[in-house]
Amino acid sequence: TVPAIMGILNVTPDSFSDGGQYSAPALAVAAGRAMASAGASIIDIGGESTRPGAATITRNQELARVLPSLRGLNQCGAVLSIDTRHAEVMERAADAGAGIINDVAGLGGEGALQAAAQTGCHVVIMHMQGSPETMQVDPKYDFAPVEVYSFLEGRIAAAIAAGIPRAKISIDPGFGFGKTLYHNLQLVNWLAMLHGLGVPLLFGA
Repeated sequence: TVPAIMGILNVTPDSFSDGGQYSAPALAVAAGRAMASAGASIIDIGGESTRPGAATITRNQELARVLPSLRGLNQCGAVLSIDTRHAEVMERAADAGAGIINDVAGLGGEGALQAAAQTGCHVVIMHMQGSPETMQVDPKYDFAPVEVYSFLEGRIAAAIAAGIPRAKISIDPGFGFGKTLYHNLQLVNWLAMLHGLGVPLLFGA
């Protein structure tokens, strides 16, 4: 299988990597098109910062940030991915052209599994210990790779039970989401173990 490159487009004022750079829709669309031209086959659009300590926003705020970019990038040649934890945003983003739902909460939010199944989109299920507000406050594991594997195994089963075909499921170990540097490096060292889950792997580092 040939790896696919995912370009990250944060249409937020406060994301850790590019917050504020693409908050204007025209700038975001131009940045997404540039990523596609540079070889990204997936563009992941996020309207809610999930950096450590990030504050929550309303669904209307999130939708106002992501929908213009989704619509503007519909013909860019890349598959569009929506980075969201929220069922309403999943549904509206799919209607606006998203083909992938990328959920840092592992489709664990209220109505998320059902919404993702109803859209027919591919999904990326990520592991996170805690929530963005608290995840980096002294995260602890007995052995991070096994605990992450076990969590993802359970969420894959839940997604399949909700009607999402295994062929449309990918996983993400969630580097930096409720993990210290030591945990992150453990996961890198044991990354091959996650192939035992039998679905594609997103390496978001």
